Amino acid sequence: MPDSLLIVEDEKLLGAELARYFRGQGWEVDLAGTLGEARRYLFDGDQDTLVILADMSLPDGNSLDLLEQARKEGISGEWVFLTGYGSVPDSVRALRLGAFDFLEKPCSTARLGVVVGGALRSARAQRQLRFQAEVGSRRYCPDSFVGRSEPAVRLRGLLARLVGVPFSALVISGQTGTGKGLVARILHHSGPRATAPMVEVNCAALPRDLLESELFGHEAGAFTGARGRHRGYLEQADGGTLFLDEIGDMDLDLQAKLLTAIEDHSLRRLGGEKAIKVDVQVVVASNRDLERLVREGQFRSDLYHRLSVFRIELPPLRERLVDLEDLVPLIIAEFNGKAGRKVTKVPERVYRQMRAYPWPGNVRELRNVLERGVLLAEGDALSEQWLQLGEGLVRPESGPEVEGDRVIIPLDGSMALDEMDSYIIRTALKQHHHNVTATARALGTTRETLRYRIQKYHLKGDGEGEGAAGGETAGLVS
Repeated sequence: MPDSLLIVEDEKLLGAELARYFRGQGWEVDLAGTLGEARRYLFDGDQDTLVILADMSLPDGNSLDLLEQARKEGISGEWVFLTGYGSVPDSVRALRLGAFDFLEKPCSTARLGVVVGGALRSARAQRQLRFQAEVGSRRYCPDSFVGRSEPAVRLRGLLARLVGVPFSALVISGQTGTGKGLVARILHHSGPRATAPMVEVNCAALPRDLLESELFGHEAGAFTGARGRHRGYLEQADGGTLFLDEIGDMDLDLQAKLLTAIEDHSLRRLGGEKAIKVDVQVVVASNRDLERLVREGQFRSDLYHRLSVFRIELPPLRERLVDLEDLVPLIIAEFNGKAGRKVTKVPERVYRQMRAYPWPGNVRELRNVLERGVLLAEGDALSEQWLQLGEGLVRPESGPEVEGDRVIIPLDGSMALDEMDSYIIRTALKQHHHNVTATARALGTTRETLRYRIQKYHLKGDGEGEGAAGGETAGLVS
């Protein structure tokens, strides 16, 4: 389908020449000689006009008035203005209203073609953003948190209220797999910032130095390997939402820098001197108890209180088992679509097994179980054969175990990757009397890597034994 261009020009010969030229370039062109005709094309038609090329002064008024009305009514499209005389007030007003460019007559068709081509690229990008925002708002709305249980109904009601207010920060807590990412996307895509970017960051997945660079950006030469300027996540999320998952793993000094950026609505890139203004809605999540971390000195109290304008606690799946009858068909339908399967029946005996299981991995574990069941199903019914619930699985109260020189870690979703990593290091430190050198040797890593992990997980010496002569203890590193 050709891209649509509206030319608003009262000089008939010039208008016809411009229409002929742009039709030759593959445009679908509409031509209007007055503001009234242009208004009918823009407001009364069903055509999505991408670019408007308008003369400034027309017999029935100034085109800037039409642009202002279009902006107020949410009519999209990039505007390029032509004028026979240069007027500073008009050019300033055009740019203030968001015009793409302001050109003086006479202007060659070659130059005009370049400018209109640039306006087309910008209009296409804006249309794509609008489309993504519309898709996101349909997919991520308060009703996307499915369930008939009292906790689910209460949470949907809270989300419905929150998406209608311009909050600055919010904390989501809950066990791993309960849907913290889903709630963050609902808050963004259904809220007033839906048309702006949403940037998601897993704080536990990046080392401290890399996380700082990614959050705040850097200038060329700020550190070894910084060959060019990089806009950080805070800048990328300007006007929208920054979602910081697992914020409890962020280093204390980086927390202080984040607090300053949130409070001042500005940041400085690494190696930069200029303060950059940012307007960001911050949503954070953690499966760790942030209030306990504050009491233990592992999380800044001032940052926590700044972030906890609102707090949402997500219930574990075992506390809303009645929601299984709503969740299971939806998840099965999703995997049916991905794998080309036609599983439509869930026997009652399958539901009984699911209701008897504690779901330590919550909805994430449920998705894994159903994916396996759909992929291995031989007919249209979900077989209990592939549920594999109950026998041999480690219950949440048992947790990981140590048998001699072996560490047994549950792979049922009850432990996150960082929790496994932390447990292994803590166990190895205890086995080697908190001697970092001996522990690093046993784990097949370097002391520097082990030091970083000890600091990341806040593992301190507990006073049980002393390091070997000349060795380094974990208590000195932390």
